[in-house]
Amino acid sequence: MIIVLTGIDGSGKSTAAQALVSAVAAEGGRVLLLNNHAGRRSMSVLAAKLGIRPPSRVADAVETTFRVWNVLVNHLRASRFNGLVVMDRHLYCQLALRETKGLGRGRLLPWLLDKLPAPEAVVHLEVDPLLAHHRIVSRGTDAETLDDLVAFDRGYRHLPEFTGFLKVDASVPAPELAQRLAGVIRQLTPSTAAAQPALHGD
Repeated sequence: MIIVLTGIDGSGKSTAAQALVSAVAAEGGRVLLLNNHAGRRSMSVLAAKLGIRPPSRVADAVETTFRVWNVLVNHLRASRFNGLVVMDRHLYCQLALRETKGLGRGRLLPWLLDKLPAPEAVVHLEVDPLLAHHRIVSRGTDAETLDDLVAFDRGYRHLPEFTGFLKVDASVPAPELAQRLAGVIRQLTPSTAAAQPALHGD
């Protein structure tokens, strides 16, 4: 089973994914965490230090190249793993970023989504951009503005795939969010629930 986590920066994707994987592993479940990053954070920090902002098309080309490579490699790894695979980010994230920048969907990303194995669910972590921005400022590793986050949130909501995403409130602390995600997974596998580790507290 492949579960994909999406959401704007500061929604807690990476923290929640790690907490979920740790909880499943602690209960004896087979689980693999795969990160489909695009190097966006590193690019943002570097651009801020240099005082520049690369053109949208240049930034997208670099990010898309890294994202596509990671997604392809991680789907290959997932195909060889027998258990739960949690993917932190996916091609949907790049499509949302392209929407944010007014670049359109293009042909490559939709084609790849059509050809790659569909995840069991795409879980979108919903959070107010203001709270997400507060989290980002608190950790001090990113350079995202509130306007960037608002635009990114809008970009996700404009995706035609967004209506099929499972939405989870991500304004709660990471441990509680991980439990909510565990509840989503249990609902997706009712036939095997009895054989899976019990993760209490939806």
